[in-house]
Amino acid sequence: MLERYAYPETTPWLRANMIASLDGGIQYEGSTSALGYAGDWALMQRLRTLADVVIMGATTVREYGTYPAEASKLAIVSRSLRLDFDGPLFAEAPTPPVVITCGAAPAERLREAEEHAEVIVCGTDSTDMGMALQQLADKGYRRQLCEGGPVVLAEIAAAGWLHELCLTLSPVITAGGAARVLNGPAIDMQRMELCHAIQDENYLYLRYRMAQT
Repeated sequence: MLERYAYPETTPWLRANMIASLDGGIQYEGSTSALGYAGDWALMQRLRTLADVVIMGATTVREYGTYPAEASKLAIVSRSLRLDFDGPLFAEAPTPPVVITCGAAPAERLREAEEHAEVIVCGTDSTDMGMALQQLADKGYRRQLCEGGPVVLAEIAAAGWLHELCLTLSPVITAGGAARVLNGPAIDMQRMELCHAIQDENYLYLRYRMAQT
C-alpha cells in the first residue's frame, strides 16, 4: 500500500491524516482513538514512516502522551508552551522534537523549551503556520505530515499549505458537539480531487489532493 501514498517529487508537501465519523465528528467522548481500529492505526503508522516530520498540535500530543515511534522527527505547535518537558515525549525522543510557537509565548516557558527542543518562533501574537512550515522545509523536513488537531489544520489550510488530505471515514455516527476535521474561521473554498478510495471492512480510506488550477 505504501506506493499509493508516495510523496510527489515536488516538495515541500504537506499531507494531513485525520479520521472522522460518518456525521463529521473527529472524536467520541473526547478521544479520536474510539473511531479507529487496527487497519486505520496501521495506515497511520505507515504514513509516519514516509514523512520527514510529523506535526501535531499540543492538544493532540497530550492525547498520545508518548513519542510516536514511527516518526523520524516530531514538531509540536503550541502558543502557551504548556508542555511536559520532563515527560516521555521529550525524555524518550530519539531526537529532540521541534517546538513551533510565536512571540507571545511566555518567556520562562520559551527558555525551558529551548533547553529540550529545537524551537521555531513564527508570528507575534499567534503562530504564522506558513512561515513555520517553510522553516521546517528549509531545515530539510520537506515531506510533512500533520495529524491535527483541527485548529492547527485549519491554520495550515488558511496559510495555503494543505496539499493533501488523507481522511479515514469511520462507520459510525456519534452526533454531539465534536469538532470537524478543520476547525477555525471560514477560508476561501479550496477544491480537492480524489486520488483513491480504499475499502477496509466498513472503513473508507480517502486520499485527496489539492486540485490543479
